[in-house]
Amino acid sequence: MIGVVMMVFLSGASPASRDSSPDASPSRGLSATASEVRPMPSQGDVNPIPPRQTGLMRIDPDGELPRVHPPAWPGDLVAALLVLVGAFVAFPGSGSLVAESPLLLIPALAPIVILPLRRRWPLLILGAIVALSCTLSLLGAPAPGVVLALVIAVFGVAYRNERRVSLIAVAGTIVVVVSVTLVAAAEGLLEPRALQIGLMVAVAGAAGDATRSRSAYIAAVTERARRAEETREAEARRRVSEERLRIARDLHDAVAHQISVISLNAGVASASLESRPEKTKEALVTIRTASRAVLGEIGDLMAVLRAADPAEEQSVMPSPQLGLARLDALVASFAASGLDAAVRIEGDPARLHTAADLVAYRVVQEGLTNALKHGAENRAHVLVRVGDDAARIVVTNPASGEGSRAASDGGGYGLMGLRERVASVRGTTESGLVPGGYRLTATIPLPKETA
Repeated sequence: MIGVVMMVFLSGASPASRDSSPDASPSRGLSATASEVRPMPSQGDVNPIPPRQTGLMRIDPDGELPRVHPPAWPGDLVAALLVLVGAFVAFPGSGSLVAESPLLLIPALAPIVILPLRRRWPLLILGAIVALSCTLSLLGAPAPGVVLALVIAVFGVAYRNERRVSLIAVAGTIVVVVSVTLVAAAEGLLEPRALQIGLMVAVAGAAGDATRSRSAYIAAVTERARRAEETREAEARRRVSEERLRIARDLHDAVAHQISVISLNAGVASASLESRPEKTKEALVTIRTASRAVLGEIGDLMAVLRAADPAEEQSVMPSPQLGLARLDALVASFAASGLDAAVRIEGDPARLHTAADLVAYRVVQEGLTNALKHGAENRAHVLVRVGDDAARIVVTNPASGEGSRAASDGGGYGLMGLRERVASVRGTTESGLVPGGYRLTATIPLPKETA
């Protein structure tokens, strides 16, 4: 165990840190919990605070766990010292390098220079150290320091390459080094040093491969956690966006029609204040009725928004629910504002489910509101046709001049929200000028089981 830890240290790697690209580093902390999710910076957030370097740790000012990058030089220094000591130590039964020839110290000390390069060229450095080891063995002066360098290089190859490459490299190293050692040894096949070297190389290769697998596993887990966190944040943003759109639609539906009624009748009251007092009185009564209605609808909307759960939300929904069954009351409210709306219903509106029934009601409401605001002649026509597979709602009204341009613009929030409502029940909308006026059409599919 101590030997494996030493090899990991000397190779400049750890199970949680590799010398490969920073993006693949598994030392990045796992994703934060939900309570630690931070809001994304706005476009105005410029000049962000850069990460701060403190010793061996890279501190992220946003609160992420530090990424540990141990420096390589301590391991290289220890390896150099061991190789240096090993150059003056002989294997049992072998001669000392100094005793044989001082020139042999050159290949024995060469790993001190080339070992630090193993992180960039692991296979090339392994080949060079194998050549040095074989040379010293054939010269009859094998150096323990070179054998240690060989073990470190093998670990680095197994750690930084895929398993197929590392298996070939480790097997080739064992075959070459053991064969040369046996050839150079006097005992032949019974040479224990050859078996020891082969076993050390095999253990180093296995340790490097295990460390690489562990690092890859941690990197994969970290990446999955990061992606899961991004998915959760994206889902949260999507839900917030959908909720904002829903609130905007509900608010528009609650106040747009009534505010239009109030605005138009306020104009009528102002124009007829002196000439037609009775008309002014009627307009003020309509304004009062519309004001009460909009206050009631806003109160219902606030109650829904404050509901703690869907069950409570259903309990505070206004009753009766809006739908085509209340179309007469809707038309009557517009008639009080001076809009003459003719309604024709073909088929059975009860075939629409609750959501589709509400959407159909909102289509008629939006069409009549636009007719009241932008139409000409103060009249409109509503057609509700419930067919075999779809319900079709058509609202037409005369339009000309500025009203035509305003109605055909299609950029109002009302039509925008209406399209979203109709799309929520898989329906489609069309709106635009037609000969003689303006037409709003919505098609809502019916469930197959009710067709």
